[in-house]
Amino acid sequence: MDFEPRELAETMEQNGADASLISILEEIQGRYRYLPQEAMILVSERLGVPLSQVYSVATFYHAFSLVPRGRHTISVCTGTACHVRGAVQVLNRLETGLGVGSGETTRDRQFTLETVNCLGCCALGPVVVLDGEYEGQMTTKKVDKLMKRSMHQAAGEDND
Repeated sequence: MDFEPRELAETMEQNGADASLISILEEIQGRYRYLPQEAMILVSERLGVPLSQVYSVATFYHAFSLVPRGRHTISVCTGTACHVRGAVQVLNRLETGLGVGSGETTRDRQFTLETVNCLGCCALGPVVVLDGEYEGQMTTKKVDKLMKRSMHQAAGEDND
């Protein structure tokens, strides 16, 4: 999806002068799945805050990305409990299956693969989260099934 400055300007006008920098950046991130440079410049100009402050907020919070992210996010827990139960093998299988490394997005922008330090559900480890859905006790065989299911769903979305 290409950045549309006109749409962003209209959204900012609707939110009014009371809109916070973070809420505006969240809206941009939600719409484009990343924060385009042009959008951050426009936000800086419209809010009257230095561009360095916009970048500071955008790079401080993990929820924001300065590079395009996939339509679907796959997170692999690499915390201690998950690590000792095979998270590395699970991550390797996902990297191979998607053709990307951790922190990268597939060329078709369908999937972003990332690692997280802990998801707080250590008894279920290793854990993979696909678009907010937790999958516990993950194995490489389960990864293959998860990938097949998620790619099938992604293909169905493209046909909508």
